Amino acid sequence: MTSPALTVSPAHPHIIVIVVDDMGLGDLGCYGGKIQPTPALDQLASEGKRWTQFYSASCICSPSRAALVTGRYPGRHKITSYLQTRAGNKACGQADFLSPTAPSMARIFKSIGYRTCHLGKWHLGGGRDVTNAPKFAAYGYDHAQGTWESPEPATPLGKQYPPWSEQLEPGQVHRSRRTHWLVDQTMEFLKKDPQQPALITLWLDDVHVPFRPSQEQLSALQQGATPAREVTERDRYRAVMANLDQQMGRLIEAIRQNSMAEKTLVVFMGDNGPLPTFDQERTGGLRGSKLSLYEGGIRVPFIVWQPGRIPAGAVDDRTVLTSLDLLPTLLAYAGGSTGEQLLASNSWKLDGHNCSGSFTQATAGPVIEEQQLRADFWEYGRKSEAFAFPKDAANRSPFLAMREGPWKLLVDHEGQHAELYQLELDPQETTNRASADQARVAAMTRRLLTWYKDVYQVPTP
Repeated sequence: MTSPALTVSPAHPHIIVIVVDDMGLGDLGCYGGKIQPTPALDQLASEGKRWTQFYSASCICSPSRAALVTGRYPGRHKITSYLQTRAGNKACGQADFLSPTAPSMARIFKSIGYRTCHLGKWHLGGGRDVTNAPKFAAYGYDHAQGTWESPEPATPLGKQYPPWSEQLEPGQVHRSRRTHWLVDQTMEFLKKDPQQPALITLWLDDVHVPFRPSQEQLSALQQGATPAREVTERDRYRAVMANLDQQMGRLIEAIRQNSMAEKTLVVFMGDNGPLPTFDQERTGGLRGSKLSLYEGGIRVPFIVWQPGRIPAGAVDDRTVLTSLDLLPTLLAYAGGSTGEQLLASNSWKLDGHNCSGSFTQATAGPVIEEQQLRADFWEYGRKSEAFAFPKDAANRSPFLAMREGPWKLLVDHEGQHAELYQLELDPQETTNRASADQARVAAMTRRLLTWYKDVYQVPTP
């Protein structure tokens, strides 16, 4: 099918969806983070808009990315944990790769006239002993440079070894320069045809462990520090975070220099919560971490930037968004009447909501009725022997979670061991109100278990 002609404009902008691996709220200064200054990303937020109640669809990478690509709960496509070996996937009760028949952000945007590109981490199939994963073109990408955990790894990103390996292959970029290289590739793709809008999914390896800064990056961090001391894990993290921030600043500056700023939407987000948390500093004080359904495992940074269309310096602390919402939201935001028509038919049966109106609002405004009635759901850890949990027992959550308005419920798969939190008063999830509000627990549990049985095709006894 021939894509319709489309010219880049503020209404049909280039779109760069940046996903940072294992990034918590406390990683950024604009969210109150203190560990490492992030001036470039803070400026991105001051020139754009950020949300304080944005959630990943999962507390671990592969399902969170599947939700982002498809706009559907990842369980509908049998992706429940990180994709790995065939034996490991079987133990988790999941598929070996995202089905190419699933809705795809790239395929949908290509159908309305966008060029499409994927750069960096994929982790939706391919790698290890999974050799039959669909190629990037099957999902609608015109161009792709993937990492080891993808169907088509690029030589500069490594074909034989994982990104955390100390080994380098011929032509491979060192881990400490990956983000720099990926920023260069982003600009190269944009400039190939600056008149046709492009959708780029730029998925970074950092700030996932192990932290692999160069000696130069570490030395820059330690300038003026006395006395000399042994380099710690925190030091390595800070050096990686400082470099990530610099490269994001370099990307925005390159967009400006090429006169693309008003015609480029940048979306910046984390894929799930952090590990290590450094005593919850990286979660912004929220309970939980990666692998946990407490807030610190699923509430992540979210910033959008497009000068002239996104209000500068806006902060939305009321609207609840999730990564499921990104596909329908971007389609409405950038797809014009064609995008609206596609969403109206919703032939893909998307689970996400069109929240494009919140992108352009300078203030959050009152919580509308739809937001008050909206419910969001999460699942992780059905088979404890096959799922890794946080070692910190305080961050080890039940397997199912649901948020409805200000209320959040966590239960096991039988609906037992309920934990109920009122997030507007207790975002750190310290006070379990389940015993004091049993009627609410019962109603929410029924809705949560109904969702779980539908999405995960659990047979009714």
